[in-house]
Amino acid sequence: MAPSVKHMQTSLLGSDGPVPSLDWSRRQTFLALSLILAAWAVAAAIWPLTGSVVPWDSKNQFYPTLRYLGAALAHGELPLWNPYHFGGHPSAADPQSLLFTPTMLLFGWLKPDPSMELFDLVVFAHFLPGALALLPIFRRRGWHWSGAVVAAIVFMLGGSATARLQHTGMILSYGFFPLAFWLLEETLDRRSYLYGVLFAFSAALMVIGRDQVAFLCALTLIGVAASRIWTAPKPFAYLRSRLGLLLSMALIGGALLAVPVILTMQFLATSTRPSFGFGVAAMGSLPPESLATILFGNIFGSLRWTYDYWGPDWHSLSEGTWTDRATNYLFIGTIPALFIFWHGIAGGRLFAREFRFFLVGGLLAILYALGRYTPGFEVIFDHLPGVNLYRRPADATFLINITLAFSSGYLVHRYATEGLPSWSKAALGQFRIALPALAVALVIAALASALSFAVKGGQVPSTLTEAGGGLLAAMLVMGLVIKLSGSVYRREAVVLALVALTGAELISRHAASALNAEPAGRYTVFTQLPPEQLQGLQILKRELAERHKQGEYPRVEILGLKGSWQNASMVLEIEDIIGYNPLRLANYERAIGPGENAEDPNLRQFPTSFRGYECELAGLLGLDYLVLDRPVQKLPRHFPRLTDAEVVYGTGKMWIYRLNSAGQRAYVAHHVQAVDSETVLGQEELPDFNRKTEALIDQESMLLLKAQYAPVRPAADKTGSKVRIVSYRRNSVTLEVEASEHGVLVLHDIYYPGWEASVDGERRPVLRANLLFRGVEVPAGKHRVEFEFRPLSLENLVAAASDLVDTEDKPIQTAVATPVR
Repeated sequence: MAPSVKHMQTSLLGSDGPVPSLDWSRRQTFLALSLILAAWAVAAAIWPLTGSVVPWDSKNQFYPTLRYLGAALAHGELPLWNPYHFGGHPSAADPQSLLFTPTMLLFGWLKPDPSMELFDLVVFAHFLPGALALLPIFRRRGWHWSGAVVAAIVFMLGGSATARLQHTGMILSYGFFPLAFWLLEETLDRRSYLYGVLFAFSAALMVIGRDQVAFLCALTLIGVAASRIWTAPKPFAYLRSRLGLLLSMALIGGALLAVPVILTMQFLATSTRPSFGFGVAAMGSLPPESLATILFGNIFGSLRWTYDYWGPDWHSLSEGTWTDRATNYLFIGTIPALFIFWHGIAGGRLFAREFRFFLVGGLLAILYALGRYTPGFEVIFDHLPGVNLYRRPADATFLINITLAFSSGYLVHRYATEGLPSWSKAALGQFRIALPALAVALVIAALASALSFAVKGGQVPSTLTEAGGGLLAAMLVMGLVIKLSGSVYRREAVVLALVALTGAELISRHAASALNAEPAGRYTVFTQLPPEQLQGLQILKRELAERHKQGEYPRVEILGLKGSWQNASMVLEIEDIIGYNPLRLANYERAIGPGENAEDPNLRQFPTSFRGYECELAGLLGLDYLVLDRPVQKLPRHFPRLTDAEVVYGTGKMWIYRLNSAGQRAYVAHHVQAVDSETVLGQEELPDFNRKTEALIDQESMLLLKAQYAPVRPAADKTGSKVRIVSYRRNSVTLEVEASEHGVLVLHDIYYPGWEASVDGERRPVLRANLLFRGVEVPAGKHRVEFEFRPLSLENLVAAASDLVDTEDKPIQTAVATPVR
């Protein structure tokens, strides 16, 4: 096949002659496609072949969430509300619920109860849209096919892509970025509305996760469009000719994202994380020393199965950090790193005009990831809209990996088509000494920073071994590349070898590594429990089922059991009052004090409103069972003592207690007290009231009451009203009420926007009752009452959108539990 002639970028700032750039043949396209799929398939097979699964958040949060989604779909419901999580949780608004991710929604519908291995495979498959999109991105530029393959391998298996594989939501966002990037370029070049629609859908798939990776990728796509306009020969004419196209894409994308974004912002406003201050986000900055891992993957022991990591993290940095060995890991392979420092920096090829957008984008990603270490970042954090919604600037390492993937692929292309870089004055000009010196200085800085931590951690021999091995391997590759670079045909063989070696190294190092794998046996709650835990769980579920038949709906707290037990209630269908989720309702957190995870009892707080498991609020919540990993006598000292708890089951690492103090899930109150719920939640004592005949109604809800209520009667007075729960489903509760007189039906389920109530089919306003719960006014007589969660209703969406633009609201008090004094 004859080469076509395209412009050459041999000098640092411009071109000085034509260079042959091969158009891809069908055989080359098929070869590139096959190599990418082969690398993905081999890597994906390592986890099941080694009996391991992607651990931590993947199995503690996202897998049970997917199982809950699948179970709801199997029962003909959308998982809009989750009654098994933190006493009730708005899944429709949680960006980590997977509900609005079409691929995961389809997966949950097709396979409601997938194995952990199948779940991992499906998540890993989300790398493919982006990896395969790199082929047309490279091809449309006339870049060599081998560069596209190297870029795809680094994209799938380098840096954060595999080091943070546990963060399922971010992986889903990351995987669609190159696809959206390619479609945007095609849209602008072709001025095609068809491609514009495809771009809008792909960008929506990328952003729908509403995480920081999605946010930063969206900013990058905006930068792509802005760059195209700015660099056009006639920018205003370019913009005018594509303005309708850009507006159409924005409208379609906005329409696709409007509902989930509005629901999430509604949730954030009442959550434990409405936004972050700079001091909080600063702790999530990428330590600069971590950049050394671009060159040497295991320089800090990141890949050791002994988990004796000695690099920058919370125990080694005096200024403190929330990052860890996975967040700080950036290795992309010895050969890609060698080409970036040798051909890219020392040879000046990364500074070519055709690559400048990627270079600038990568540098900005590094500066963003460094966070507090970047001068002026606080100004960006405070003034760039959206940045203060996220607490970890280091999430930009995903964009760093994308830049490194493009860089390594581009440099392989330049080598395949031009050979070795030239250090002549014609090529590098006044930088022919400065650039090689810069490359050497960066390598020395990486080694110095690594050794500084090695000395502190007593790991100098290990660090020197890793660095020496990496440098030796790089020198061997460098020697072979120099020796075999004489002709185009020999370079073709060399780049094929580079592709194979890069894939082999990244698969061997990163597939099912210490950063992203644990034995599947550690997550037996989803497969086969040990006999002692299985027996205890069977006893608990049997007792719960019997009480449900009697019309009782007690709740449970599962605390201290390790790992995946934290959210196992979603799969086991147990109404747990705690769990594992960074996003929780702020009022619930203040009142109940569950903490972010249920694994460590030391994180369990007991605020003044919830002084212990036998307090009044615990009774209102319906808490009647504790499932612990130890007997209550061995709980941390700050736990209140249990006086009347009864052991249901106890052995080894599972202990189940019945508290015998739970109140009714629903009752009719004929007398009400007006309270300011927000104020009461911070007080030393709850107001005194009869929880069988009275209700605490929030001051704002008092305005919605139609009937007049008599003064509170003596505590001994009993109500003649009856309540029976007829149906209790994920998104709805149906009750039959027989009221002796007008009153307020109180349902001890969490109050949240989007819940609607009807009495005999007639809409009635939902009241905030007993501080955290829902209520509705009912007249005397027999009635059928229904509570239904309809967050997608036009009424709720309009109300939520209106709240977003209302700047006069007082800030929500968030997750600060007032401790018991």
